Amino acid sequence: QLQLVESGGGLVQPGGSLTLSCAASGFTLNYYAIGWFRQAPGKEREGVACIGSSLGDPSYADIVKGRFTVFRDRTKGTVYVQMNNLQPEDTAVYYCAGDLTLDGCTVSTAGAYAYWGQGTEVTVSS
Repeated sequence: QLQLVESGGGLVQPGGSLTLSCAASGFTLNYYAIGWFRQAPGKEREGVACIGSSLGDPSYADIVKGRFTVFRDRTKGTVYVQMNNLQPEDTAVYYCAGDLTLDGCTVSTAGAYAYWGQGTEVTVSS
């Protein structure tokens, strides 16, 4: 059973950067489509970025486009999302989600992903 683990969350000042990691013990994520989602207190979960398993362009939600970059390290079998120019509205618990069967990836359909991590908290505050 694939168990995804996110790491890299924390407290950062507005305008700062963080890089979140998504990994799975004993598994490589190289063959999985990976999506990054977030849920802020009192708000619905929303997709922010994703990357397919094969070569292809990642996808981003408009709200993070130009600030977030999702990428793989195929030597480690992990996936990352680099988040720049973070703002208070980016405060949320961030989750990575994975799926073996997804063609490409999606940030709009959380239900397309079979596996989810427990999340890592990101707080943007001065």
